[in-house]
Amino acid sequence: MDKITAPPRIEYLKVRNFRALKDIELKNLTPLTVLLGPNGSGKSTLFDVFNFLSECFQNGLRHAWDRRGRARELKTRGSDGPVVIELKYREKKGTPLITYHLSIDEGPKGPYIAEEWLAWKRGSHGQPFRFLDYRQGRGNVISGDMPEQDDIRHDVPLRAADLLAVNTLGQIASNPRVAALRDFITDWYVSYLSVEDARYQPEAGPKERLSKTGDNLANVIQYLNESHPDQLTRIMEVLRTRIPRLERIDAIPMQDGRLLLQVKDAPFSEPVMSRFASDGTLKMLAYLTVLYDPQPPRFIGIEEPENFLHPMLLPELGEECRAAAERTQLLVTTHSPFFLDTCRPKEVRVLYRDKDGYTRAQVASEIEGVEAFMNHGASLGRLWMEGHFGIGNPLHNQGAPEVTRGS
Repeated sequence: MDKITAPPRIEYLKVRNFRALKDIELKNLTPLTVLLGPNGSGKSTLFDVFNFLSECFQNGLRHAWDRRGRARELKTRGSDGPVVIELKYREKKGTPLITYHLSIDEGPKGPYIAEEWLAWKRGSHGQPFRFLDYRQGRGNVISGDMPEQDDIRHDVPLRAADLLAVNTLGQIASNPRVAALRDFITDWYVSYLSVEDARYQPEAGPKERLSKTGDNLANVIQYLNESHPDQLTRIMEVLRTRIPRLERIDAIPMQDGRLLLQVKDAPFSEPVMSRFASDGTLKMLAYLTVLYDPQPPRFIGIEEPENFLHPMLLPELGEECRAAAERTQLLVTTHSPFFLDTCRPKEVRVLYRDKDGYTRAQVASEIEGVEAFMNHGASLGRLWMEGHFGIGNPLHNQGAPEVTRGS
């Protein structure tokens, strides 16, 4: 496998006023983080926070804001405050913890950046300080590779109040710490994989990375075959151990300029086109192209991988995710006890709605009894299915914590 430098790690996330996420914090995030909970608990909303931030950097705030219905649909109901997203991350192990704070509101002319800043603490003493600090397109930045609190601040006005300072100033070579965050977020891959899109016959031409919907799967297979055949061989070896009778998958250029994905299985001599292939085969192939990417995205989001996959394949996919977490950071939402069985309690966040209708999160390892059961050989998926979590049960008060008698 190609040598990959240690990826950045998000260790903390805070979200306010983003739909059902009125005020939620996720602390001590792990390289593999799994969101578990009943329908309507907020898993997809929390998942979308990462997609929203990614879209803001890749396509601009207005695009990401408008496609979610603007403030009327995006802001938490009954809330007048701005949408706030704050994350803490390290560029690599042993480096200072950096805080990125983004506050977004809407005015008569549309969305704008109410507040955006980057802060860190240099050394083991002293207080964190902001080396980038902006409000509505006005602010300053401390340049240099290792900004210090007493360094010169440069006032650099932005062209508009809806522009992200990190996205703009991160393109300037003199701001390497800002550039590192910009590169990190623009590299995120948040999947909304559609099996039907994966059957699409795109125009021929290699593509390095799978699209969010998977409609360029054939292009990615072509790229791997041409540029990283050893990696494609590894993917096929893994896939053959998961899919009975599978021999190979090829991307074949057609005369009309499109690319046809063909699946060959034994004992038949002729392959079948992707439009007739198994849903599970295509979905597993798509996930493996992401997890085995020669240069994987530095953050990968996968929503409900159990859809279209046989339950017995989910433990295998969980192990593939765990192996990939050494090279990237993964966020997975799931309802599957089979996938959950591959997880560790500290990696699982159980989501539920409180009595006011807002999303709350609980680390599985902090739920009473879970660690003790695990130490005696219980599986996490079985504990969840048997109701030992006490939260996240769709048959009890929308998954909110159970109230004991006399309380």
